[in-house]
Amino acid sequence: MRIDLLDAATLGDDLDLQIFSRWGELYIHQVSIEEDLEELLKKTKVVITNKLVFSKELMKKLPELKLICLTATGYDNIDVEGARELGIAVTNVAGYSTESVAQHTLALLLSLKEQIPWYDKYIKEGKYQHAPVFTNLSRPWQELKGKKWGIIGLGNIGRRVAELAEAFGCSVSYTSTSGVSRKEPWPQIDLNRLLKESHVVSVHAPLNDRTHNLLDYEQFQLMRDNSFFLNLGRGPIISEAGLCKSLEEGKPAGAALDVFSKEPISQKNPLMQINCPDRLILTPHTAWGSLEARNTLLQEISLNIEAFLSGTKRNRVV
Repeated sequence: MRIDLLDAATLGDDLDLQIFSRWGELYIHQVSIEEDLEELLKKTKVVITNKLVFSKELMKKLPELKLICLTATGYDNIDVEGARELGIAVTNVAGYSTESVAQHTLALLLSLKEQIPWYDKYIKEGKYQHAPVFTNLSRPWQELKGKKWGIIGLGNIGRRVAELAEAFGCSVSYTSTSGVSRKEPWPQIDLNRLLKESHVVSVHAPLNDRTHNLLDYEQFQLMRDNSFFLNLGRGPIISEAGLCKSLEEGKPAGAALDVFSKEPISQKNPLMQINCPDRLILTPHTAWGSLEARNTLLQEISLNIEAFLSGTKRNRVV
């Protein structure tokens, strides 16, 4: 059985990808382009991929293909109805990165709130060495204890962030993006109220019709002058131009993003042109990728393949 791992570069270069070779003849491709997939996958039974698009038209041209294993939770890059019609199984992996993303959320906030990049640069540029006193408090910061943290999207990651926020002494509230009301330990409030009241707002929602462009300039203008905004959901949930304009006008006080409307980010993106870069921290969609999370991901994909071969449904989207 031929197995093709199409975008191994998205998993990093420090994992043992041979875990999948126990199930068949494994072909590892660091990067693949969609135009080549028809020719590349003519004899492939199992595909392992992250972001590559599989349309119904493409899948029709792959007679041996029986299983698509996603190295992610989202599956909007797969025509699932087309796969269902063609008898191609599709699996995903959920929950593997909860701790990783939650930890990165805190890392971004603390770096931003405590001005760590600025102070680090201050020393490395030689300014501290010539300072008249032993300390520098020109970039004041506040403790998290007693502050309000608002969460947009209370899934597994949102819940874990809520727990960590409480550990720092924050009071937590959330707004649901699914429209579903569940019994939670934290109060559910509407989006506008959450934006107005919170000292920290973090996004952990999926991208869908409800969340696309959920936050624009007008919503960011509702935030406190001394608040911080974090997006660890999906880039198109916010208007990047709207955030930049609002940041430049002082609301919020700072922002940190791990996801963008287009990835990799374009140099023309407003985030790259902002006139207050010291109030903005950007990371390249890395929150999910702790070593532990990525190893769990590989194990889960391997178990998905094993289940498929044994006729068992596991993590099945289709």
